[in-house]
Amino acid sequence: MSHVVKLPAVEDTRDFGRRLAGLLRAGDLVLLTGPLGAGKTALTQGIGAGLGVLGDITSPTFVIARVHRPDPARGGRVALVHADAYRLGAATDPRAEIDDLDLDASVDDSVTVVEWGEGLVEQLVDAHLRVRIDRRDDDTRIVELDPIGGDWARRLADLG
Repeated sequence: MSHVVKLPAVEDTRDFGRRLAGLLRAGDLVLLTGPLGAGKTALTQGIGAGLGVLGDITSPTFVIARVHRPDPARGGRVALVHADAYRLGAATDPRAEIDDLDLDASVDDSVTVVEWGEGLVEQLVDAHLRVRIDRRDDDTRIVELDPIGGDWARRLADLG
């Protein structure tokens, strides 16, 4: 069952990411979908803040993936791997490029968030969370969270 949230501004998207981070644990895969400028990176910034990781969370479009280590001074408990598959779609086999990123090497020990990863990275884990973000003309974001397997539905119920 989907969980839908309406967020009036980009800062609300970051705040929601902080709340979502409270549900996340090592081994989790979160797939972010939505048009350019919808707020995927803003949501990830909130997740990073909630996880207490080091470094600024910026779009990894040109570097493809970034690893943010936990910062114990900020209560960090797990690393965040933030990947962006946007530029991989033009490849003959974008899944081969995903394999080259070795996301499977870190997926068990970190929270992995992949922008534009739908159809490319689901095989990394048995269960994942798909998050669709749409941005309206008034900058309101509609966020739809779809639990795919595992205990995601129960965890989303705890989100309130």
